[in-house]
Amino acid sequence: MTNQTIADQVEAFHAKVPELFPADVWSVVTEEQAAHRAKTPGRLPALGSPMPDGNLLDVHGRWTSLTAARDGRAAVVVFYRGAWCPYCNIALRTYSEELEPVLLSRGIALIAVSPQKPDEALSLQEKNELAFPVLSDPGNQIAAALGVLTAFGDAAHEALTPVGIDVPASNADGTSGIPMPTVVLVDAAGAIRWIDVHNDYTTRTETAEILGHLAGFR
Repeated sequence: MTNQTIADQVEAFHAKVPELFPADVWSVVTEEQAAHRAKTPGRLPALGSPMPDGNLLDVHGRWTSLTAARDGRAAVVVFYRGAWCPYCNIALRTYSEELEPVLLSRGIALIAVSPQKPDEALSLQEKNELAFPVLSDPGNQIAAALGVLTAFGDAAHEALTPVGIDVPASNADGTSGIPMPTVVLVDAAGAIRWIDVHNDYTTRTETAEILGHLAGFR
């Protein structure tokens, strides 16, 4: 167990940034972060409306869907940017350690979705020892339908590619499209009960907030 909030872990990561990234590269990244903070989601679905679905891939490249992954259960669906995103790794590890055990005890699924290739999703799953499904959404079908689709900036792409982060190369459709980090609670009937979107991708929905919205959830 981390016994730390996601925000605390992000603060600790930021303290190590000078050891991880050249100063000129991180300067471009901070500009990218500011640009994303200024963005707003599109029109979000009304609560009670059906959760969008699409043709997804599991970590082995097999076709599936959110409906299949839920298997008749309520679910917490987490949209993340990709395995290359340190903030995503922090959040998913925390959800694995602190959120998933509670969900399993209540028969609720935890599902993560990103636009990355299945092999990237598999690497993330193995690196972070995640037991829950990590699915690929080629073309960001669901993120677009939810109104949370954005794109990785050209300047950040140019700065980060030399240090091994290439978003279009990681994405299943070869584009720079990524979701704003989003958590959606879906009931057993497939309806949206709550949605939380973070245009500031350095922040994430805390476990305690998700659990708070699960009160009386079916």
